[in-house]
Amino acid sequence: MSVDTKVSAPVRRMDGSDGGVYEFDGAELANRISKQLLHDVIVMYEANRRQGTVKTKTRGEVAGSSKKMFRQKGTGNARMGTKRSPIRVGGGHAFAKRPKDWGYRLPRKAVRLATRMALLSKFQDGEAIVLDSLSVTEPKTKVIANMLSALGVDKQSTLLVIPEYDLSVWKSGRNIDGLWISPVRDLNAYSLLHQKRLVIVKDAIDLARQGFAPQEELAASAG
Repeated sequence: MSVDTKVSAPVRRMDGSDGGVYEFDGAELANRISKQLLHDVIVMYEANRRQGTVKTKTRGEVAGSSKKMFRQKGTGNARMGTKRSPIRVGGGHAFAKRPKDWGYRLPRKAVRLATRMALLSKFQDGEAIVLDSLSVTEPKTKVIANMLSALGVDKQSTLLVIPEYDLSVWKSGRNIDGLWISPVRDLNAYSLLHQKRLVIVKDAIDLARQGFAPQEELAASAG
């Protein structure tokens, strides 16, 4: 018994008009969607985003003398060591926190497969719109804002995927709240699943289907 793996998404133009339907075999991206793999990859991305710069001082790092505050016996007070003791106000921490690198890497093939699975899930869940073409001649926020409004995704977090890096497109969309812009080379599972809607230029999805190797490792190591 054969399983139908065809997926489709509406094709729209920048003005919101109908441009047909984009159909392809979902098996070109992935044979199935593994929630466990997607979970593991997202946890990796989140871990790599952690700064890990927390630090507190030990008793050896705080200011103050290392001399015993008063003699052990004969004063009537409880015995006491130095003023830098962790039990005193202004003293050091008994178990001081230290900077830590939380980053780690999953196998490259697993990360790339997760990206293709995340991309496929957007089409299967009906959250993807294929943009017939995208033309921005000069940086103007209004151009991208009007396009998102015409597509009906202006009030949702959206990932705009373009075939290659375009400075005019990036400058036009960088001030729009909830919009992420990514060339297809930098596409990764984290950005795909973080944003609710996907708007992908037709040339970009064609490149992804052809096996254009995304650079997930760059995004995962950022931060």
